[in-house]
Amino acid sequence: MNYSFSLKLAGTVMVGTALLSAPALAIDSLSIMAPAGPGGGWDQTARTIQSTLQSEGLVSNIQVSNVAGAGGTIGLQQFINQSSGDPTATIVGGYVMVGAVIANASPVGLDDITPLARLTGEYVVVVVPADSEIENAQDLAAMLAEDAGGVTWAGGSAGGVDHIAVGRFAQEAGVDPATINYIPYSGGGEALAAILGGQVTAGVSGYSEFSAQIEAGELRVIGITAPEAQDYTDAPTFVEQGYNLDIQNWRMIAGAPDITDEEKAELISVIQEMAGSDAWNDELRNRGWVNTYMDGQAFEDYLANEIESTTAILQELGISQ
Repeated sequence: MNYSFSLKLAGTVMVGTALLSAPALAIDSLSIMAPAGPGGGWDQTARTIQSTLQSEGLVSNIQVSNVAGAGGTIGLQQFINQSSGDPTATIVGGYVMVGAVIANASPVGLDDITPLARLTGEYVVVVVPADSEIENAQDLAAMLAEDAGGVTWAGGSAGGVDHIAVGRFAQEAGVDPATINYIPYSGGGEALAAILGGQVTAGVSGYSEFSAQIEAGELRVIGITAPEAQDYTDAPTFVEQGYNLDIQNWRMIAGAPDITDEEKAELISVIQEMAGSDAWNDELRNRGWVNTYMDGQAFEDYLANEIESTTAILQELGISQ
């Protein structure tokens, strides 16, 4: 990809609670890898970043690419191998990738790239086809307790937030998480087709991936993994149904390995301006995403803690390799 950075006046870039003073650079072009198939949350995130940066006049030339597989770790490895030192290359990811790196024993990890910012958070919903006999969380728990292997779940990659949510629900229902029949899909579109086609018992993902079908009455929400009711949906929480599930999927953007501190600061500056724009926040409200923006050292510390805690969770649930 052709790219160029042109010098402009030095400025002060706010990064979290710290100030980084460095000569600013104008980003003329940007590539964003979504390490999953079209239609899923990472793809939606990448394309929302693309449209917002362009509509706000922050970056004029942006290309989005999709590389699916293994919870984003295939795309992550390709990104690392092909983009090292490239200040215009970025990749989106999130909590799903944290688990996938661990569960798939990936040869590369999130510590091999340059974390820029956490962007959004989204609670997970469990859905069934509208004609399903399952009406609520109690029905689903009873079915799971009777025959855990007979309840099939469609969700994102193994070890990701969807998988963790199912495992935790199993625990809450008194079922061994190791006995759940979880079927991972690389893209939200594939999982949705399996749910609507009756190929699985239930589906689990972020609300935005199912919102159109929920609003059309094609899917019924069994529960949402929020501690309290959310403004964008009237779906019941698992907590109010007696199951202590408080799980939020977060999404981030990162830069390539081996970029300079100056290049990193400029990327963060552009992403920070985007995250504060009306256009971005309107998109978040429409999609049921929460603005959980965090950048700089605060985000790097948060990410390190998430990797550590998720490693422990996956071991407890018996879904890490």
